[in-house]
Amino acid sequence: MQRLLRTSMILAAVIGVGSAALAEPKAGTKKTAAVGGAQPTLLGQYGDWGAYTAAPEGKKVCFALAKPKSSTTTPAGRKRDPAFVFISSRPSENVRNEVSVIIGYPFRQSSDATAEIGTTRFSMYTQNDGAWIKNVAEEARLIDAMRKGAELTIKGTSTRNTQSTDAYSLKGLSQAMDRVDQECK
Repeated sequence: MQRLLRTSMILAAVIGVGSAALAEPKAGTKKTAAVGGAQPTLLGQYGDWGAYTAAPEGKKVCFALAKPKSSTTTPAGRKRDPAFVFISSRPSENVRNEVSVIIGYPFRQSSDATAEIGTTRFSMYTQNDGAWIKNVAEEARLIDAMRKGAELTIKGTSTRNTQSTDAYSLKGLSQAMDRVDQECK
């Protein structure tokens, strides 16, 4: 519950950034999007990952963000909002590299989601349309696996029993995270 409250402003930032902001910027331009009084700024695009910074409520936040390269639902064709995975750092709260997912629909109550890199699986707890790693002690291992892996797969079930599988490319993740670390020391 505590993590949900801490990341609510970042979730707003991700929704505000949207998929249009994930496209590569033109030379000499910065992309921004309004976020509850904050303006996320694209620090750089690295492969399939963007590095961003914002200051909701005057507190600096930096995050790496990606959208899925592919998404499937069962039953097929179910509509949902855009999905994102992001890794955030909030220096004022002493939080570094917190992995979060926005799935694009409300998760089924009391259900878990999973994050998979190769054969390595991590359980994620869910609330509303967000998911976070269940065992915080494994977050560093998840980040390490993501840095070394090629693809991250997120699976979850909606309140309407729609099962989703989102595949995220991890190309550029390490560079985006390095830029985030540089910005939010």
